[in-house]
Amino acid sequence: MGRMTTRQPVLRLRAGRAARRPDTLAVEEPLLVRVGGEVLTLTMRTPGQDFDLVAGWLVSEGAVAAPGDIVTMRMCPDEDNTVEVVLAPDATPPRPRAFVSSSACGVCGADSVEAVRTALRWPVSEDDTQFDVGVLSVLPDALRSEQKVFDRTGGLHAAGLFTAGGRCIEVREDVGRHNAVDKVVGAALRDRRLPLTGHVLQVSGRASFELVHKAAAAGIPVIAAVSAPSSLAVDLAEECGLTLLGFVRGGGMNVYTHQQRVRVGPIPRQRELQ
Repeated sequence: MGRMTTRQPVLRLRAGRAARRPDTLAVEEPLLVRVGGEVLTLTMRTPGQDFDLVAGWLVSEGAVAAPGDIVTMRMCPDEDNTVEVVLAPDATPPRPRAFVSSSACGVCGADSVEAVRTALRWPVSEDDTQFDVGVLSVLPDALRSEQKVFDRTGGLHAAGLFTAGGRCIEVREDVGRHNAVDKVVGAALRDRRLPLTGHVLQVSGRASFELVHKAAAAGIPVIAAVSAPSSLAVDLAEECGLTLLGFVRGGGMNVYTHQQRVRVGPIPRQRELQ
């Protein structure tokens, strides 16, 4: 597994003073994904949990839904940063990507909101789990407390999977927010947790179309972001029956879609989450 961080000498300027010192940076490297010997995508990511990343990407592409859909995954010994995947005979490989997926870009090739909605395996709209506003309010802090690499670099996004009671299931970090989500979903797939009924996906930064798509593809009924959603993210969430929260911070939030899942109540202390 590659390093998630590296050291780089910098000139530090503070309060009129200059000093040379090493700085810790988040690593960004390419990852090539081959399925059945064919190159399907090349993404820029932070090394670490690469099998989770690939498995989650295959879930969002609609290729797999259970661990048995993936026969094997291995790092190619003769090619750096390359994962070779063998799918089960009845699993359909996704179409090859004709471009490099950057750390800021995930599902850029989707044709429309309707095309994504009709491709989903699990009806998120039928998930009637209730989520207390108090629990949702403290999830950004719970996520931040698990961002170990961010503490060292200040340069990574994060995604966390939580139960309706606020218990943390998985947290992953990456230079790409969509990669962090794929790593969380891939870990859940490999743990046989899909579909993720009754869970909430908390993400750092904004809520984009691609993140809503990935949440819906994994059967997650609620996605919460500390910043704003895009208009297309709101459209897709509304169409899919997914509850989309933005500006979740400081004890407040905006509920953009399917407000019926959010239940008003007191804000608990973090140690009370379960």
